[in-house]
Amino acid sequence: MATKNAKTSKTSKTAKTKTLVIVESPTKAQTIEKYLGPGYTVRASQGHLIDLPKSRMAIDIEHGFQPEYITVRGRAKLLKELQKEAKKSDVVLLASDNDREGEAIAWHLNNALQDKTQAKINRIVFNEITPTAISEAVKNPGEIVEAKVNAQKARRVLDRLVGYNLSPLLWSKVKNGLSAGRVQSVALRLICEREKEVEDFLPEEYWTLDADFQKGKSSFTAQLVKYKGENPELKSEKQVQEIIAKIKDSDCKVSSLKKTEKTVHPKPPFTTSKLQQAAANRLGFTSRKTMQIAQQLYEGITIGSNRVGLITYMRTDSVRISDTALNDVRKWISNNYPSDLPEEPIKYAVGKTAQDAHECIRPTYTEYTPESLKEYINSKPGQTGISNDQFKLYSLIWERFVSSQMNNAKMVTTSVEIEAEEAVFRTAASKISEKGFYNVIKLLSSKEEKSTSLPALKEGEIIDVQLFHPEQHFTQGPARYTDASIVRMLEEKGIGRPSTYAQIISVLLDRYYVTRSNKQLVPTELGRMINKILVESFPEVINEEFTAKVEDDLDQVEQDKIVWNNLIADFYDGFKKRVDDVMEHQTSVKGFLDESTDKVCELCGKPMVKKLGRFGFFLACSGFPECHNTKSIPLAKCPCKDCGGEIVERKNKGRGKSFYGCTNYPKCNFISHFKPIDQYCPQCGWFLVEKYDKKNGSYKSCINPDCNYLHSFDDTVQPEQE
Repeated sequence: MATKNAKTSKTSKTAKTKTLVIVESPTKAQTIEKYLGPGYTVRASQGHLIDLPKSRMAIDIEHGFQPEYITVRGRAKLLKELQKEAKKSDVVLLASDNDREGEAIAWHLNNALQDKTQAKINRIVFNEITPTAISEAVKNPGEIVEAKVNAQKARRVLDRLVGYNLSPLLWSKVKNGLSAGRVQSVALRLICEREKEVEDFLPEEYWTLDADFQKGKSSFTAQLVKYKGENPELKSEKQVQEIIAKIKDSDCKVSSLKKTEKTVHPKPPFTTSKLQQAAANRLGFTSRKTMQIAQQLYEGITIGSNRVGLITYMRTDSVRISDTALNDVRKWISNNYPSDLPEEPIKYAVGKTAQDAHECIRPTYTEYTPESLKEYINSKPGQTGISNDQFKLYSLIWERFVSSQMNNAKMVTTSVEIEAEEAVFRTAASKISEKGFYNVIKLLSSKEEKSTSLPALKEGEIIDVQLFHPEQHFTQGPARYTDASIVRMLEEKGIGRPSTYAQIISVLLDRYYVTRSNKQLVPTELGRMINKILVESFPEVINEEFTAKVEDDLDQVEQDKIVWNNLIADFYDGFKKRVDDVMEHQTSVKGFLDESTDKVCELCGKPMVKKLGRFGFFLACSGFPECHNTKSIPLAKCPCKDCGGEIVERKNKGRGKSFYGCTNYPKCNFISHFKPIDQYCPQCGWFLVEKYDKKNGSYKSCINPDCNYLHSFDDTVQPEQE
């Protein structure tokens, strides 16, 4: 679509041109305006100014599913200000983000401005906010890509049709105020199905046997890997003790000693999904937090006297690296680690489904090393410099990118087997022989990088066994999804796009369909109920195959291979008939969500009822609407002596995180950051909470700091005492 205004600018060639640049974010505007200097005014649209209304469907189904756009409520003043600035300008450059949403923002702005100004209106795009990139974009303006706008329009209309049909269904059959979405509902289904697997899993007992061996003053540990020529299947402590009894007085001989060399390849630079996964695993960041911080790094950070966009655009599914960036990073490696610079740049294959509109996520300037930024770390909000969290995420991105263009690392692994009668124990130690790309790795270090050692051993020599370590284990069931693993699953199944992963998780949490527990995503009762209705009633829509196909079709629209409203028409008729059928025949569960309690309203004396609200269960007076009394549900008795209060869930006002405090606050200031369960400690009588660690999974723990009671949820495993 041509963005050039039909009216030509009447500005004299000798007069200085006034150019208005419109970006999405105020922070980005601040950075870019410093780069462009005099003659340029940079303003921010702050996202969409024109969109579908929230109060009605606003899709003209009878006329090709055309959307009925309006100025977003509360944004008219800003739009008028932009129109006023455009009227004073000779050139308007629409510089919204280079993705479907950004293209739609530019399209709407073009339509809203072109009758208000004589200026020439063009579209510019860039992948990084640096003086060079901005200058090149301004010198080479283009036009709005209408096919990309149509892809955004198709997605918006499709999601509106699904949401505005499913939501009233849920209001009618479950509870007022609920909502459903095309992509989020599929993600909810995945989380609910995984929870079912977790609940159905039955742990099985098994044992392992380790032994401490010694040669001279050095000792090491090895594990039993063979017994009587077979892999040992140890189901009980009795079996283990029988083996120990047979071999404890035997000679222990080094029967095998092997050394192998392994080449470790660097990983490609980050895509959006891989960055979210790494930040969750290495830094403990949620997907939402990762994307918020990445946006800040992209838009610009004040380093000393300069404002710098530290990374490239953070929504991408490509690992492509520009020639300019390759030259930059290879120059840095040559100056700092010349022996680890490959002869040729390393090229990584771009995935088949990658849109490849952007490069990978990388630092804009390799010379801004994490080490060089340390002096600018400032944890105080609102001040210049880089925050701790920004520094951590930037370091992750910098390491991954620079290491991706360095030589392989090499590891030498020594594997040792020790025979004792019919038992074979094995251990291994690894040592880095060539560091290669590990030279720049700190945050991204892995088990492979960590060196271990063994004493000097020879085949055939006899060594001493010092101690046996039999240990009980239970098989671990499937793990609940975390931010990292659900993003990985969504990516693998083609559900959503990199720019939507964080939003998908956030919507499920905000609607209280899912909660976080020990960084795991757990469906609520409300989430399970909604999932059950949607999956049973719309199996052809709430499934990963349909959702992935829609993403493929949207890509086809963007490539101008499919007409956008034909895509909608093919879906809508069958979907609407199914909605009407379910609305007529689905049994309502309204009323079944309320549960009587023995609590009495202290205001009017009527019984309190347990209700399910948007943010979970709560107590409400059965005398509503005459009495509006509500309160949190007590989870446990307060353990403080002579308190008499109860523990309820509270929210941190600043961060929105849950904690658990006494109803007698401020007289009693007892606080727990772990959720109480409906059980009390058999040793001291305080309440139990759910905790989690990688070794034991979820387990019960006494909240009393002076009590060491721990126990598994299946009442069979006793986790190691701390």
